[in-house]
Amino acid sequence: MEEFNDTINLGENVVKVLKGIYDPEIPVDIYELGLIYDVMINEDSEVKVLMTLTSPNCPVAETLPKEVEEKIKNIDGVKDVEVEITFDPPWTKDLMSEEAKLELGFL
Repeated sequence: MEEFNDTINLGENVVKVLKGIYDPEIPVDIYELGLIYDVMINEDSEVKVLMTLTSPNCPVAETLPKEVEEKIKNIDGVKDVEVEITFDPPWTKDLMSEEAKLELGFL
């Protein structure tokens, strides 16, 4: 049970970090923007993030995944991080949270 709680705490910390990372062109964090498709944490405290970008030729395609990786690596207890970029399914405005849609004037 202790390991399970550690994984939950680690997952919560990963989400907190993701909510602190912004696409420089959009004033909404990447989590609320819907760019994070999945966060997986195994029993060895290795984190894998499956994410997308707003478009394949996004100006931050090189830097944003590196920023995600570096910031998650700095979380206490994380042993390793892998960030995988996918465009399947492609990102659309429908993936944004209600909060993000409100912030950007889509509601």
